[in-house]
Amino acid sequence: YITICKPLHYATVMNRRACLQMAAMAWSAALLNSALHTGNTFRLPFCHSNIVNQFFCEIPQLLRISFSELFTSEIQIIISSACLGLVCIVFTFVSYIQIFTTVLRLPSEQGRHKAVSTCLPHLFVVALLASTALIAYMKPTSGSPSALDLVVSVLYSMIPP
Repeated sequence: YITICKPLHYATVMNRRACLQMAAMAWSAALLNSALHTGNTFRLPFCHSNIVNQFFCEIPQLLRISFSELFTSEIQIIISSACLGLVCIVFTFVSYIQIFTTVLRLPSEQGRHKAVSTCLPHLFVVALLASTALIAYMKPTSGSPSALDLVVSVLYSMIPP
């Protein structure tokens, strides 16, 4: 946003303090989210098979092999993930609305093309991450994983990074 909408102010706005604050907020949100999920996972009883038919161990797959009532756990996961995801998506969406309104006001065609070509790959990756994570975490758990589960997990965990 700052790079495109306020390029002359970039050095003053994006100083070391601002970068540290943004990194601290991202790490704090991730730490809180993972602590909630880890605490929830530790309270689940596991007495069935410990084989997870997935590339890595995630919350929906752990819920499948747990020996407990899953409704409460699933609701907690949905609420915490939805809140965190909603905040991220709203910030991204608002930023991109401001970016695209600024880009449309640029006088030169070359400037508009350069700004759009900078933003579109990032927007594509954010949309890919959000849509596949939404599919993975919001679909009901089933007894056996499908090929779709495997493809979706690769799309949101390997492609965006």
